[in-house]
Amino acid sequence: MRIIVPPRSEHGRLRQPMTAGEQLVLDFFDEHLPPEWEIYVAPHFNGLRPDFVILNPTVGIGVYEVKDWNFNAMHYYVKEHPSSFKELMAKPKSGQAFAVENPFDKIRRYKEAIYNVYCPRLREKFGFGAINAGLIFPMADADEVLPLQRGFLKDNELERRAEFWPVLGRKELSEGQIDTALPMLKRDGKSCMRPELADDLRSWLVEPDFSKEQRRPLELDRDQRRFAEGRTTSGYRRIRGAAGSGKSLVLAARAARLIDEGKDVLIVTYNMTLWHYLRDLVVRARKGGAKPGLLTFTHFHQWCGEVCWNTDFADEYSEVMSPITKIKNLHLPPRDEAKRLRPILPPILNQKVPELAQRATQVLPVSEKYDAILVDEGQDYLPLWWNALRGALRHDGEMVLVADTSQDVYGSAGSWTEAAMSGAGFSGEWAKLDVCYRLPPKLLTLSQKFAERFLPTATRIIPQPKQDELGLFPCDLQWIQCDEQDVVSRCFNAVLAMMKLTGPRNGIANADITFLSSSHEVGRRVVDELDREPWGISCAHTFAESRAEQNRRKMAFYLGRPSVKATTLHSFKGWEARMLVLHLGSAMSSENMAATYAAITRLKRDPAGSFLTVVCSAPQLSDYGSTWPMFEDITTALV
Repeated sequence: MRIIVPPRSEHGRLRQPMTAGEQLVLDFFDEHLPPEWEIYVAPHFNGLRPDFVILNPTVGIGVYEVKDWNFNAMHYYVKEHPSSFKELMAKPKSGQAFAVENPFDKIRRYKEAIYNVYCPRLREKFGFGAINAGLIFPMADADEVLPLQRGFLKDNELERRAEFWPVLGRKELSEGQIDTALPMLKRDGKSCMRPELADDLRSWLVEPDFSKEQRRPLELDRDQRRFAEGRTTSGYRRIRGAAGSGKSLVLAARAARLIDEGKDVLIVTYNMTLWHYLRDLVVRARKGGAKPGLLTFTHFHQWCGEVCWNTDFADEYSEVMSPITKIKNLHLPPRDEAKRLRPILPPILNQKVPELAQRATQVLPVSEKYDAILVDEGQDYLPLWWNALRGALRHDGEMVLVADTSQDVYGSAGSWTEAAMSGAGFSGEWAKLDVCYRLPPKLLTLSQKFAERFLPTATRIIPQPKQDELGLFPCDLQWIQCDEQDVVSRCFNAVLAMMKLTGPRNGIANADITFLSSSHEVGRRVVDELDREPWGISCAHTFAESRAEQNRRKMAFYLGRPSVKATTLHSFKGWEARMLVLHLGSAMSSENMAATYAAITRLKRDPAGSFLTVVCSAPQLSDYGSTWPMFEDITTALV
C-alpha cells in the first residue's frame, strides 16, 4: 500500500486546499509511480514548501513545484537587468507587466537544500543526481514553458535538463509519462540512495503533530463543555484549572460559540506568543453562523495603549510612558537599556498605565467595546488590570478569567485575595478543572511531586489523572544535571538526539521539536549552534538582542511554522509540544520554580510516544532530577 502524507482521507481538511492542478498531479503520481514510492503533499520542510516530494529509499528523490498557469490569459517572459539579474515577468492582455514568483529558481533551491542540508550524507557530486527537481504545468503545454526555463539554467545543465530538470505539461500528465517526470526511473546503474539516507529526509517531510491537530475538532469533557456553552447569571466566571486541564480549550470554545452568535469577542493574554495557538483553537471550535461576530486578540499593555490613543488620553499616556521612551531613545546596548528600565517599569506598567486606561474606558464609545472579554493565564494579571478591562465591556456582556496559580511566574497570584475578587465582579466559588489531559501518566506523577516539593501550598494546584484511564501514553524522560558552562553543548546535543527519533516510525517531524530556555543568552547561543554549518538547522525562535526585535519574533512564533522551535520558558507558557528540550539555569527563585513547573507540564502525550529532556545546572533540583527514569549527573562524573 502506498504511503501518502497526509493521507487522502484528510485532504479535504488541509489548511491550504490543493488547487485543481495539484490534485491532477497527485492522481498522476499515485496512478503511475511504482508502489514503493512515497508521496508527500506540501510537506513542512523547515521553511521550504514544495508542492510534492516523492521518495524511494533505494532509488532517489523527486521534488516538484506545480503551477496552474494559463498562457492564453497571460504572456510570460524573462527580463534581464543590466546587472545580469534575470526576472520572470507576466503581462496580461490588457494592463501592466509585473514580476511573478520564479518557480525555476525555487525548484533549484529545493534541490540544493535537499542535497546540502536535509540529505547531507548523499555522496558528493554523484548524490546530486539522486534528486530530480521538476516543474509541472497542468493547464499549459511544456513547449510554452521550456523557453522560459532556458533563461534560468546554466550552460552545462541545458544539455541534460530533461534528465535532471524535467518540465511537464498537460500532455505528459494525460498520457501518464511518469518517466518524463522522474527520469531516474530510466537510468541504468546503481543509485547512491540508501534507506538510512531516506530516513534523514523523512524527518523533515513528516507532517508535524500540530498540523494534524488543526484538522481535528476540539474534544471537551462534560465540565469543559458546560463552561464553554453557558454563562453565569452575572456574566462573570472565573475558572481555576491545573496544568493540562483544558483551560485554553474552554476559553477558545466559548469564544467560538459567541462569535457564531454574532458577538464581538476580545481575548486578552499576557503572553503575545499565545495568540496563534488560541486563534487556531477557536478556528477548530467554530461551527459557523449566519452573521458571525468579530474576534480580537491583544495583550494587556497593548490594549492600554490603544484605548488611550483612541480617546482623549493620548497626551497623558505619552507623558506616563515618557521615562521609558527617553531611555529607549538613547539607543543603549540591550543589557544597559534593560538595567536602566528595570526599576521604572513596575510602577509605570503595573499601576500608572492601567489606571489611565481605566479612566479612558469611561469615555470609550459603545462601538469600540466588546460583548465578551476572555482573559487567559489570569494568574499573571493584577486585579487593577482586570478592572480596567471591565470598562471595555458592553452592557450585559460577559467576562471569563482562567488561571493556574501554580504557574505564578510573575508573583502576581497573591494579589487575587477574596476581597479583590469581590471587587472584580466575582461571587461564589471558583469553577474548577482538575483533570489533566495533556501529560503522559509517568510525567504527571513527576509533575505532582515537583509541585508538592517546590511550589507554595497556598497557590499550587495539583493536576489529577483521569479516572479509569489506561496508561497507554509512553514517554522518554531524561534529566541531565551539568555545570553552567556545559549547558549550551548539552542542549545542542539534546536537540540533535531528538532529531534522530523523528520520522514515520514515531509519526513525528523535526518541526515538532521545541527547545525552551530559562535564559535568553543560552537560548540564543544554542540557536546559533544549530544554525551553524554543517547542521544548518534554522529555528523559529524569539531570541534577539533588542526588546523590539524580540516582540516581532514573538508575533511570528507559532507551532505551525515548519521548523524547529526555540523560545523562553515564559513565552511557551500555555502551549504544548510532543518533543521538548528544556534548559534550566542555576538561579532558581520562587518565580523560576513556577516557570520550571509550567515548562515541564508543556509536554503533550501521544499514543505513539512523547519525549522530554531536561538540561539543568541548578544544584537545588539535582535530587528531584534523580527521581526521573533517566538521570545523568555530569557534575558528579567530573569530580
